This record gives sequence, C-alpha cells and structure tokens, in this order.
Amino acid sequence: MADNAQLKLLAAKARLGAIIGTYHAKSGHPGGSLSAADVFTYLYFNEMNVNPENPADENRDRFVLSKGHCCPSLYAILALKGFFDWDELKVLRHVGAMLQGHPDMKKTPGVDMSTGSLGQGVSAACGMALAGKLDKKDYRVYTVLGDGECEEGEVWEAAMFAAHNKLDNIVFIVDQNGLQIDGTVEEVGGLEPLDKKFESFGFEVAKIDGHNFDEIASALAKARETKDKPFAILMKTVKGKGVSFMENQVGWHGKACNDEEFKLAVKELEDEIARLEAEV
Repeated sequence: MADNAQLKLLAAKARLGAIIGTYHAKSGHPGGSLSAADVFTYLYFNEMNVNPENPADENRDRFVLSKGHCCPSLYAILALKGFFDWDELKVLRHVGAMLQGHPDMKKTPGVDMSTGSLGQGVSAACGMALAGKLDKKDYRVYTVLGDGECEEGEVWEAAMFAAHNKLDNIVFIVDQNGLQIDGTVEEVGGLEPLDKKFESFGFEVAKIDGHNFDEIASALAKARETKDKPFAILMKTVKGKGVSFMENQVGWHGKACNDEEFKLAVKELEDEIARLEAEV
C-alpha cells in the first residue's frame, strides 16, 4: 500500500505523463485527464487487485474508463504500475501505436474495456459486475464517468440495471470537474442534485473531494461495506489540476499544449515532483 506522500508523487507523475502524451500527439484531452489522475492513482496502487505480470487474470478487479477520452493519465498510471514502458506515452495517438486516443482492450495491457462513445463504458462495467455475480467471483468493478457524460441517457439505463440486479460489486465514480466541451455542466445539462438522482435510482452515494486521498480511501471502503446495492462516488475535482494555466479552463478540454505551453506545464509538474520526492 502506498502512503499519501507516495500517492501524491505518483499522481504528479501521471499528470506529467498526460502532458507528455498529448503534446507529442498534438491532440487529446488533458483537462479531464488531469482532474482524474488522483483517483486513477489510488485505484491502481491501493485499491484494485491487478497484476501487470498477469493482466488477463480472471480473478482480477476490473476498471472501465467510461469517459474514454481522458485516457492519457490512465496510460501514465498503467506505465508507472508496470504494464508497459513509459516511453509508449511519447507515441500516443500515432498510427500503429499501442496507446490510442481512446482505450483499446485488444492492444493495451491493463485496459479491460474499449471505450469512447460516452455512456457506453458504464454499461459494459455493469455487465462485468453481473458476470462476476453469476460466476460467483469475488472481483470488483470500478468505472469512472465524467459529469458531462452523465447527461447521456445510457448512464441512467445502466444505473437502473445495476440497482435492479443488486450489483454491490460495482462502483460508479463521477469526476465532477464542472466543465465539458461546450461550457459548464450546469449551463449545458443542469445535473444537480446528482446525489439525489443516484439515490433515487437505488444507489448508496458518497460525496468527496477527488483530490483528497483520505476521502477517496474512505469512500471506497464504504463501497466495499455496502451490500445489495451499487455505490456511487461523486468527487469534486479541478479540470486541468496541477497545471496552473489549465485549471478550471474549459478551453483545455480537448487540445494539446504548444511548445511554449508544454515547457511551462512540464516545469510546474517537474518542480512539484521534485518537492514531493523530497517528502517521500
């Protein structure tokens, strides 16, 4: 188990990996990748039963990134965990590369489901959870959604399915960074009160700070203890977290850094990594 200092260091490295990947691709989605980096870090280093030496282990926990466009920091975490080499990040989105703009379960070790069209990943995750129940397996399923993604009707079909089938082995994690491609989530879709919506669909719900590892740990512990109903974690986050000029800026939803921006972002993140390394 990694302690909080180690987790913060890993998350900072994941953010750097996301910036490196999208910069070399000259495209991608850094904003939401950075907001979700902390929960990816906690899941892969402290929560999930996964083994890079045996990525297809039938007893492993499953992870589905339903907001598939935010894979750059997930890829960085998979590299840090040992599923593939860090240098793969530098050919993100290149023709023939292992790492594409959306997760590909056929090409990328550690990816359990190909995702891209918003709303569909969470449905696949529910299928995995039901299969685990039917097969009497102990594995758990975790799926990360965007708050803008929750405007998709399929998300709520999946939520009904999870509650109806009493899938207490699945956790929906909503990255509430408040921004989507067209502006603020509140202006575009008006999701609130999101906790009451999930509760009305039969979920147990926790609301947390998605950049606080203690709160992430506590919510996931409550999820494991909850029986006969699915669990939703609504985590408030900052889009572009860790890069000052990207934070809370909707324009960084889907564009890569230019040369000057890349230098600035890398310096900020490398400075943070150096500070954290001194504390570990």
